[in-house]
Amino acid sequence: MRYFFAHPMLWCLALLLLGEEVDAEPVAFDRLTFHQAPKVLANGAVTVDWPRFLGPSDDATTSEKPLLVKWPAAGPTPVWEVRKGEGYASPGIAGDRLVLFHRLDGEEMAECLHAETGKRFWTYKYPVDYRDRYGYSDGPRASPVIDGGFVYLHGVTAWMTCLDLKTGKALWRRDLAKDFGIPQNFFGKGSNPLIADDLVIINVGGSEERCVVALDKKTGKTKWITKDAWGASYASPILATMHDRKTCLVFTGGESRPATGGLLVIDAATGEKLARFPWRADLYESANAVSPVYLGDNRVFLSECYGVGGVLLEFDQKFKPKALWKTPDFNIHWMAPIFHEGHLYGAAGRHQQGGEMVCVEVATGKEKWRERVAWKQNLGGREINLEAFRCSLLQADGHFLCLSEFGSLLWLDLSPKGFRILSKSQLFFSPQAWTLPALSRGLLYVMQNEFDRLNGLPARMICYDLRGK
Repeated sequence: MRYFFAHPMLWCLALLLLGEEVDAEPVAFDRLTFHQAPKVLANGAVTVDWPRFLGPSDDATTSEKPLLVKWPAAGPTPVWEVRKGEGYASPGIAGDRLVLFHRLDGEEMAECLHAETGKRFWTYKYPVDYRDRYGYSDGPRASPVIDGGFVYLHGVTAWMTCLDLKTGKALWRRDLAKDFGIPQNFFGKGSNPLIADDLVIINVGGSEERCVVALDKKTGKTKWITKDAWGASYASPILATMHDRKTCLVFTGGESRPATGGLLVIDAATGEKLARFPWRADLYESANAVSPVYLGDNRVFLSECYGVGGVLLEFDQKFKPKALWKTPDFNIHWMAPIFHEGHLYGAAGRHQQGGEMVCVEVATGKEKWRERVAWKQNLGGREINLEAFRCSLLQADGHFLCLSEFGSLLWLDLSPKGFRILSKSQLFFSPQAWTLPALSRGLLYVMQNEFDRLNGLPARMICYDLRGK
């Protein structure tokens, strides 16, 4: 009997016979390369999950610390990497589990990996038929959302799937394109789902003005529909408590003739439309793609890059919006601007060569500074001029992590007086590094979405050790 319970295989068999579920051990697989184990977390380290696209508070900010701010010339240490398929999705992370969502060999695939080793717990996949008509990636744009032991996936063709995080078993699926009459639009479906209590809220932009829908997160059944003529954008909804009411802020506006869209303020529990503010360029080939930024005190910042730029709104007790200021030059393409100590920081500019870092004072709308974050870098024996371009920003441990759209990683200090580069490294050299990195337990996960022209490597997700002392 002593041998029976000491032997691990027999112990697992005993638990199964007793009706207890045994956690499967993650295993290595052919697309995984392990480099080295990360450092041990520092005593007193603050760590949090990264369960959705913009992090734990939907604002590209995390309380993680301490982090490694000064790294060697070669950059932060890689822990592991996995070759990935097409798509622009960030990973979702809860505990020691990371969910990667991408398209590989004609299938949309969710893989649950061990966050420190990259080994795989499970895989879930299904066929997908989508071709981007502008020649961009054919993979998913929306990131996995992890909530309460469940994983929610929103595919590029609007398949909505709920999986069990532990096992990868599909609990429910819905073809939202069929159910709500959703057109393909410019780049397929790209808005991330939002969890609000027992609901999954999605900007579907369907027929019959079915603009925003809420599904029961456990069953997938429709709970409410908010009707509006504005279509689905590529911005992700966020939650905000305004005037003691939990609201959902949805920045709509995708493909339509004429081009229409703007902010909808919706009661998150009932779907009641509380406010509507039009904010969209009048160009047909334009789309809203920047998530709203809630600044507190019933104020919301919006930005787009095709014409009208940025605006700060304030909502009164009846949810009537008032534009406090407008700034056409704070025209952000897709990154979520970061609100810090009374100022907004973001990468303005529609095109790569026009990308500039901008600081705007929220109280006045006054632009404090506008600069190209630029430097000289030796790549492959040649010194070239590099910039952050239309970068992504992530705020952590008192500084700002910056990933350029060509794979440069920088630590920045940003203040109303300007910027300062603390560390920089060229992780890879490839275009379309447009995905916001994820950070959890001192590990940074960076998506290389295209072929690396510097190292000759295919698309990858790379885990770096940023654990500080």
